[in-house]
Amino acid sequence: MSEAALAGLKVAVTGASGDIGRALCRSLAAEKAHLSLLGRDAGRLERLANELRHLASGVSVRPVDLTSDESIARAAAQLQQETGRVDILVHGAGIFEMGAHASAAVIAFDRQYRTNVRGPYLLTQALLPLLCASRGQLVFINSTVGLEARAEVGQYAATQHALRAMADALRAEVNAEGVRVLSIYLGRTATARQAQIFRLEGRDYKPELLLQPQDVADMIIATLRLPRTAEVTEIRMRPLVKSY
Repeated sequence: MSEAALAGLKVAVTGASGDIGRALCRSLAAEKAHLSLLGRDAGRLERLANELRHLASGVSVRPVDLTSDESIARAAAQLQQETGRVDILVHGAGIFEMGAHASAAVIAFDRQYRTNVRGPYLLTQALLPLLCASRGQLVFINSTVGLEARAEVGQYAATQHALRAMADALRAEVNAEGVRVLSIYLGRTATARQAQIFRLEGRDYKPELLLQPQDVADMIIATLRLPRTAEVTEIRMRPLVKSY
């Protein structure tokens, strides 16, 4: 596919102001895509938008709270009204909480479920007619714990397993309409969230030994640019140097 494969495409990215989201949005802007930045922090989204406007074919900011059905419906309606089209939807937002099964609060499970599962489900449902009309693409940024859980992260892992199931079922439902669905499962990546996880684990944080957000962005861009004779359904990425 040509270098201009993504130029002018309408791309919505949730979690756009996070570490991975920013890297991906910068790469999409360099590809001349039209970006809709979705996230909770309007100020951070505006700062990112100002950085990208000289590169992208267009940038809009759309604050959204993925725990609020009303906020999701409003953001989806505004996207439809403003752009009339969505070619790519990237689910990059999510929250993480840590705790053993015996002691982790159920309210923490509820927060993670609403943000990591229910929110993406509702947003996808709202935008699916536009994605089908454009023969679009969806990207679910997941975690390797969505493939194999480990101790102390049962709640979070459960939401990532659910996200995997959502993507797999959706792919089976929309492939016939030309829609591609990718799940990318990330190992430890140098982000603010990962720094927090290392602190919770009582270990030294060495970001240089981890996946970098730009590594993830590069992989997603390469997959989005594939010709329509191919579909990548799953990617698993992890740091090359194993330090844990």
